[in-house]
Amino acid sequence: MDLKHLATTLADAGVAVTVLPATDLFMMGRDQDHDIRRGVADANTLVELGVNCSISSNNILNPFTPLGDGNLIRMANLQANVCQISHPHRLRECFAMLTERSAKLLNLKDYGIVVGNPADIVVFDATTPEQTVAEVRAPLVAFKRGVRIVTRPRAELHRPRNVT
Repeated sequence: MDLKHLATTLADAGVAVTVLPATDLFMMGRDQDHDIRRGVADANTLVELGVNCSISSNNILNPFTPLGDGNLIRMANLQANVCQISHPHRLRECFAMLTERSAKLLNLKDYGIVVGNPADIVVFDATTPEQTVAEVRAPLVAFKRGVRIVTRPRAELHRPRNVT
């Protein structure tokens, strides 16, 4: 049955549909052991085979990448969903593809927390790199060469008041 016919049948029957894109991406093709078409390179497998990889985005909000906000943690999370990455060490590797591996790709000699290196630091509201990727955690503060360039307060939940 083609999609148009299926949609008409659903609409006529009064059936509503809820889609779960992240779940669908993560679960699709899990029954396959080869030639799993995803449209995204499995960078984790490439890393495990000795290739240095990074995760990034470019040309945000243009005809080729019409959606997005430049959030690299979101890109790492999407990569994990599409490539079905859930083990902590592999999620940590996704984070490394935004940090150490990207620095290596760019041949940055002064990368890392070492006396004398530029103080380029991002602090996330998470206890581990893998939590940052899995939960798309936002940065709390960021410094570029020691100068604070981003400050974001932690989200605060408020109990609803009894409304009559």
